[in-house]
Amino acid sequence: MTTEARRFPAEHEEDGRPAALTAADRRALLRFMLMMRTTEERALALYQQGKVPGSFYDGRGQEATAVGPAFALGPRDRACILHRDLGAHFVRGVKPGPVLAQMMGRAGGVTEGKDANMHFADRRVGCVQMVSMLPDMALVACGLAIAFQMRREPRVALTWFGDGATANGQWHEAMNIAGIRKLPVVLILENNQWAYSTPNELEFAVDPVERAAGYGFLGEKVDGNDVEAVFQAAAAACERARQGRGPTLIEAETMRMHGHGAHDDMRYVPKEMFAEWEARDPIRLYEQRLAADGVDVESVSQSVEKEVDEATEWALGQPMPEPGRATAGVFADTDPELGDGEAPWSRWTDEHA
Repeated sequence: MTTEARRFPAEHEEDGRPAALTAADRRALLRFMLMMRTTEERALALYQQGKVPGSFYDGRGQEATAVGPAFALGPRDRACILHRDLGAHFVRGVKPGPVLAQMMGRAGGVTEGKDANMHFADRRVGCVQMVSMLPDMALVACGLAIAFQMRREPRVALTWFGDGATANGQWHEAMNIAGIRKLPVVLILENNQWAYSTPNELEFAVDPVERAAGYGFLGEKVDGNDVEAVFQAAAAACERARQGRGPTLIEAETMRMHGHGAHDDMRYVPKEMFAEWEARDPIRLYEQRLAADGVDVESVSQSVEKEVDEATEWALGQPMPEPGRATAGVFADTDPELGDGEAPWSRWTDEHA
């Protein structure tokens, strides 16, 4: 199976040249995807040891859809990240140690022990903590975009959601206000084929990306297992948004290779479908591509493995939070702004060199 890149409306012309990626950029894309997978594999092992409370949700197979869009963001752009997009947190500057501590509910976690592996984000790097009623984060991203528009700031809000979320009324509200106001928002639809155990053909009669035209803006379908394809689509969408040309809906076709959560054995997925997508693993494909270009992918992998080993040891050494911390920060007594995130794409580092 190959995903043909398409735009809706189809008559829309390409916007300029592809965004430039240096050799260092491409290594960084691989590194962030490996960081996501390795960290989640370690967290799953900790879950199986009883060290991660509740259930466990990961994004195996969706590393490219998480990392590619985040890599296009500038420092002052803002991200509303979901539970299968851990790589986006890493792109923006969060480290594996606090993430693993977060998974275990430790005081060293991003939320200092207030949650586990779903509802977290580091506001210091411009990320908004996840709302688990999907796709409410699309509305939050639109709110951020309205603020940027009112201030006449060339900034972008970006968010992710799954195919199942497109059947929810809040999704339509977000799409509608984005189109009416021509908001600087980029909407990443991660079509991982299943809304829990419901397949695409029982979710919608019309591909959601085609609905974008009905709301008055561009929809684009890309191969969600090709990190550079996802990055290129997001980079172009972000640039259009910064220029005041409105939102873009990007449908990244991918596959959730683990269950909805660790409790889900995926018995509803046909074996042939699983094997087909396993052969299109985004990390393995990108490793092969970079290796053919002379990149030492093994050294990148070893470096990530070492960093996650050290992060795991650090996280396991973090204490559980003091009981009194449970009520701290429930209500805001200050109004701090979201901070700026790291923006490792060479476009941004070159601009600030």
